[in-house]
Amino acid sequence: MNNSLLEQIRLKISQAESILITSHVRPDGDAVSSTLAFGIALQNHGKNIQMVLADGVPSALRFLVGWEQIQKTSQTSPDLIITLDCADRDRIGAAVGEETQIGINIDHHATNTQFGRLNLVDAGAVATCSILADIFPALGLQITTEIAEVLLAGILTDSQGFRTLNTNADSLRIAADLIDSGVNLSALYNRALGRRSLEAIRYWGIGLSHLQNKNGVVWTSLSIKDRQSVGYQGRDDADLISVLSSIEGARVAIVIIEQDSNTVKVSWRGKAGTDVSQMAASFGGGGHVAAAGAMVAGSLQEVEQKVIEATTIAFENVVIV
Repeated sequence: MNNSLLEQIRLKISQAESILITSHVRPDGDAVSSTLAFGIALQNHGKNIQMVLADGVPSALRFLVGWEQIQKTSQTSPDLIITLDCADRDRIGAAVGEETQIGINIDHHATNTQFGRLNLVDAGAVATCSILADIFPALGLQITTEIAEVLLAGILTDSQGFRTLNTNADSLRIAADLIDSGVNLSALYNRALGRRSLEAIRYWGIGLSHLQNKNGVVWTSLSIKDRQSVGYQGRDDADLISVLSSIEGARVAIVIIEQDSNTVKVSWRGKAGTDVSQMAASFGGGGHVAAAGAMVAGSLQEVEQKVIEATTIAFENVVIV
């Protein structure tokens, strides 16, 4: 880590009395966990903290300590805004005003646009929560058992249980230190990754029934009517992408989810040797080499056709490692 940058971050935090912490829209485990961990750590340090996520906390993550503190809009104007796990300014959504200055930006996406006054971006980190676990001591923040559990939840969910390509020895050492802080790994793993609602599994069933394959690109699409038919409340894929990415012989897995009549969410997962972040970027999105996404304008059918055509062409000569 850059010691000079860490000192600047520490100083900026020390000078602020009120701090707002936020992350990206449609928050995943790393977004929620990093927001909570930093927020609680700063509260313990005596700071006045607002934790804001424009889309709130997904029901599947409401086992995390302190989740009820997270609001959808800011209540007062803070001295400092910190964004976590957010690759670009637009991904914050309505959590803060468009003209508001972002003081500190901490993230692990290679596509981060460095939109803060201070930017700590480590694209090699397995999760933003792993960055926080690494830098908290330098910032003078204590990692209690509660905070350690929240940080480890973010690492577990973003690494799919230590299975992503960016999982390395350093990330496992960080996880081990968090476990040493008193976290029950088995119980946390079950809560973070081992449970699915009945509605989510039925949603998977519809998606799997739509499954297609073209030259090693496997995909499925789900409409608004599909999720309404099973009572699934989210607008995501309920992590169906992880199931598709396990298919033997697949170069790339894609899940395409209708959001409204003219907006579609696309998620890509790539096997070793494929960089899906550039494909996502070509559709206005971004993410990691092996996991990326984009919100694309158009009908479900239009977007599906464009995405599958572009993806199959881009990866037709890729050899699975």
